[in-house]
Amino acid sequence: MLHTVLMTLLIIVAIALIIVVLLQSSKSTGLSGAISGGAEQLFGKQKARGIDAVLQRITVVLSVLFFVLTLLVSYGKF
Repeated sequence: MLHTVLMTLLIIVAIALIIVVLLQSSKSTGLSGAISGGAEQLFGKQKARGIDAVLQRITVVLSVLFFVLTLLVSYGKF
């Protein structure tokens, strides 16, 4: 019973995580932006504003929840 509930929550969190990631605006232009502009975003003063900040926080929460649920489902002896 508990395994079914955890699997259902895991599927819902996974779908929500996919949707939230797809809703975010792109930060760089392709692979060249990832190589050259990555350090600027890590160490620069660019902060996300408005909806981007909210989506970023939701992404972090959902990813941690996904990780915890995955561990519970895989290692739990239910």
